Amino acid sequence: MGKGGHINVNREIPSPRKTPNHEAETFQAWAKQVQECEKHYDVNTVSGLTSSEVEKRRQIHGYNELDKHDGPSIWTLILDQFNDTLVRILLAAAMVSIVLALCDGGQEGSGDKLTPFVEPLVIFLILIVNAIVGVWQENNAEKALEALKEIQSEQATVIRDNQRSTNLVAKELVPGDVVELKVGDKVPADMRVVELISSTVRVEQGSLTGESEAVNKTNKAVAEDADIQGKKCMVFAGTTVVNGNCICLVTQIGMETEIGKVHTQIHFASQSEEDTPLKKKLNEFGEALTKIIGLICVLVWIINVKYFFTWEYDNGFWPKNFKFSFEKCTYYFEIAVALAVAAIPEGLPAVITTCLALGTRKMAQKNALVRKLPSVETLGCTTVICSDKTGTLTTNQMAAAKIVAMGTNSNELRRFKVDGTTYNPCDGKIHDWPVHGMDVNLQMIAKIAAVCNDAGVAHSEHKFVASGMPTEAALKVLVEKMGLPDESDDDEMCPSPSDLLLRCCRHWKRTERRIATLEFDRDRKSMGVIVNSQSGNKTLLVKGAVENVLERSTKIQLHDGSVMELDQNSRTLILEALHEMSSCALRCLGFAYKDDLLDFETYDGDDDHPAHELLLKPSNYSSIESKLTFVGLVGLRDPPRKEVYGAIQDCKVAGIRVMVITGDNKNTAEAICREIGVFGPKEDISLKSLTGKELMALHDQKAHLRRKWWSFVL
Repeated sequence: MGKGGHINVNREIPSPRKTPNHEAETFQAWAKQVQECEKHYDVNTVSGLTSSEVEKRRQIHGYNELDKHDGPSIWTLILDQFNDTLVRILLAAAMVSIVLALCDGGQEGSGDKLTPFVEPLVIFLILIVNAIVGVWQENNAEKALEALKEIQSEQATVIRDNQRSTNLVAKELVPGDVVELKVGDKVPADMRVVELISSTVRVEQGSLTGESEAVNKTNKAVAEDADIQGKKCMVFAGTTVVNGNCICLVTQIGMETEIGKVHTQIHFASQSEEDTPLKKKLNEFGEALTKIIGLICVLVWIINVKYFFTWEYDNGFWPKNFKFSFEKCTYYFEIAVALAVAAIPEGLPAVITTCLALGTRKMAQKNALVRKLPSVETLGCTTVICSDKTGTLTTNQMAAAKIVAMGTNSNELRRFKVDGTTYNPCDGKIHDWPVHGMDVNLQMIAKIAAVCNDAGVAHSEHKFVASGMPTEAALKVLVEKMGLPDESDDDEMCPSPSDLLLRCCRHWKRTERRIATLEFDRDRKSMGVIVNSQSGNKTLLVKGAVENVLERSTKIQLHDGSVMELDQNSRTLILEALHEMSSCALRCLGFAYKDDLLDFETYDGDDDHPAHELLLKPSNYSSIESKLTFVGLVGLRDPPRKEVYGAIQDCKVAGIRVMVITGDNKNTAEAICREIGVFGPKEDISLKSLTGKELMALHDQKAHLRRKWWSFVL
C-alpha cells in the first residue's frame, strides 16, 4: 500500500540540487535491467569508476551529504516572540509609562522616586519571561530537526580503479560508484542492486517507511510506478542491511535521495507556517483593544480640555485674558495613559505562555515534539487525525499470538493463545498450556524456534530490544514463554533479566548443537539448520512459509512424538488453520524437521567432508529440505498498543475523524483497524479502505475523503 503523501506549502518546493543532464534526473533505475543501468551510468560493475571519472562526476553532482539549512538565529527567535499585537501593545504601554515616570521623577519626593517605575518594570519582566520560554522551546525543536542527518552512513566499501576500497568516506560517493553491502551496513546512498552475493538480501527500511519488517531485495527490474516498498531492486540511504551481501550501483546521492527529499520537505514546510487559531484570536483581540483603549483615552483627554485653559469675563459676558496650562494638559494626558495601561491585561500573555508551556511539557513526556508554543492550542481544534499504523497504533515489536500444534491424531489440531505485546518474556503468558509441561510435539516446536534462529533479544536501559529480524526475535521470546521441557529445571520463575532472556534458548542450543545453516531464499521461502543432538543423531530443523514447508512435508508428528503420513485431510486441516490465522492479520510460520539425512549422517561441519559440497550451492537446499515431518505453525503480528482502543473511542466521542495511513498490507491494516475500533467488526469498508493507487484513481479525491465517514485506512 502506498504510504504518506505530500506536504502542502505556499510555494513550490524547489529541487535542492539540479544536474545539467535532465535525463539523469528522470532515469528510473528500478524499472531497468542491470545492463541498461551500467550503460546509462557508463560503468563496469566489476572494475568500477576510475579516479578521474569520479572527480568529473563530483563537479556535476557535488558531495553525498544532506544540505545544512541554517536555522533561525537567536535574535530572530527573540524578535519572533514580540510578533504579536497584544505583546506590542504591552511594550508600547511600558515605554510610555517609563517616559512619564521619568518626567514625574523630578517632581516627586525622594521616597516616591521608584514608585512610578514599578508598573513598566513589571510589564517588561512579564514580556522577558514570555520571550525566554518561547525561545527555549523553539530552539530545542530546531535542534531535534537535525536528527535526520544522524541516520546517514559515514563509510562505504567501494570498487574503483578495479580495486576494492574499504572504509571510504560515504560523502565521497558519486552516481555510478559500485558499492558492496554486507550484513549490518547502513546504506550510504540510493542504489540499484546489480548482484546478490548471498542467496538472499533483506533490508530494514523503517527509517524511511516506518515499517519494521525487513524487505527482500532482488536484482530484477520492477514496474515503473512501484512505490518505495515495491522497489525490490533498490536500496535507500539511511536503511540497514539485516541479512545477506550484495553489489549495488549508486543512482542518487545527497539531497537527491529519498531521505534527502524528506529532509527538503520538512525544511520548507517549517518555513511556511500559518497562524494558529489562538494567535489569530489574540491578534484580533489586540487590534480591538487598541482601538477601544485609544478611543477612550482620546475621549478622556478631550473631555478635560476645558481645564487646559483659564479666562476672565468682560462685563460679565465676553471672556478675555485666555491662558493655556501645559501642566494641566500633561496631567490629563498622564491620566489617559494611566487608564490605558490599567485597561491592558498585562498578565494575559504570561498566563497563555505558561499554559502552553505546561501543555508542551506534557506532550514532550509522551515523545511529541512541539516547535511552536501556540501549536499546542491547535490540537484542541483538531477535527481529523491522520495516523501511521506501525509504531504508532501498534508497538512496532513483533510478538507471537497463537501456536497451532498437532493433536492426538491426524484429524486434530491444538490451539494455544499467546499474550504479550513486547520482547519482554514476562509480558503475557500462553493460555491452556499443558499442566504437566510440554509434550514431545511442543518441545520440537520450541527447539526449532530457538535453534533455527539468528536473532537476539537484549535488556538495555530497562527495556527489551531485538537484534536481527523482528520475527525471529519474537520466536525467541515465545520459546522463553513456553519454558523448559523438564519442570524440575525451571528452578527460577522470574530470574534476572540477563538470565531470563536466554535461559530456555540456551537449553535448546546445548542439546542441539548447530553445525550448518541453509540460508533463507525467495524460492523455497524457508530457513534450515543441521544440528547434532546430544544423542549423536543429525537432525534438520526447518521454519518458513507454511504452504512451502507443508508442500515439502510427507509426515506429521503427533503430540506424543509418534509420526504419521501426511494425508489430504491433515493437509486441509492445517491449511484451514493457516487461512483462519491469516484473516486475523497474523504472519504464519510453519515448523518441520527431518531426521533421516543420509549424506549428512557423519557430517560434523568439516569443510573436507563430502556432504559439505552440497551446502555450497543454494540450489541444493530444496532437495535437502524434502520429505519433512510437519510439527505445527506459529502466528505472529505487530500487536496494537493497549491504550489505542480507548483513544479511538475518545476521538469518536469528541467528533474527531481518524484516518490510518500505512505502508503495510491492506488486509493486515484492515484487521488491525477493526481490532482497535477504527472500523466495526461487521462494518462494510469497501469504500473506506483504499490503496494508494485506488485513491489516485478517484475522480475527486478530496470529496471522497470529506464524506461523512468516521474513519479511513489508506
